[in-house]
Amino acid sequence: MTAPLDPQPPKRTALVQWGAGVQSLGILLGTMWAIALVNSLLFSNRLVFYGIRPRNLGGLWGILFAPFLHLNLAHLLANTVPFLVLGGLIILRSLRDFWVTLGITLLVSGLGVWLFGSARSVHVGASGLVFGFFGFLLSRSLFDRSLPTLIFAVVAFFLYGSLIWGVLPLQDGVSWEGHLFGFVGGAIAAKLLATPAEPAARDDWSDW
Repeated sequence: MTAPLDPQPPKRTALVQWGAGVQSLGILLGTMWAIALVNSLLFSNRLVFYGIRPRNLGGLWGILFAPFLHLNLAHLLANTVPFLVLGGLIILRSLRDFWVTLGITLLVSGLGVWLFGSARSVHVGASGLVFGFFGFLLSRSLFDRSLPTLIFAVVAFFLYGSLIWGVLPLQDGVSWEGHLFGFVGGAIAAKLLATPAEPAARDDWSDW
């Protein structure tokens, strides 16, 4: 009797997932940088108009476009490193978690900005996603209390704990609404993706 050979052993599967994760980060960041260069060189930064414009129906499209638009290269550079690091930490755990967190954060952050952002303003940048990743990593340790999850939360807080101040309206010209709702979106993703706790063992005598 023969057994079918597993075409993808566990280690191989992990390597494939990490490789796909690195590719995903590369494509997302590469797209952001390509758009930033085109916007700067060919459009004199006019593409930022397609960001989120609060309570403007046309500005709803910005929910999809805003994370890929930046005011300038310095703005993009400030988002690139934390996007790479925090996104990478999530991918180390699960590529699926990364994409689910990104999608939920995109919607929650975008809708939050559109509903509550300052009037006559345009919100752009990937910082909402960065805060979503940060919120996910911290919140996941509350919903899934495993050692790896706790380690990732500690690393994220050690590297970027100061981000937490970004959810407050402390600085003009900064989309604190995007940061706040991005963090909330990450926390929602952490709750939805949390591993259900196993039911506690029950004494058989309790049925008598």
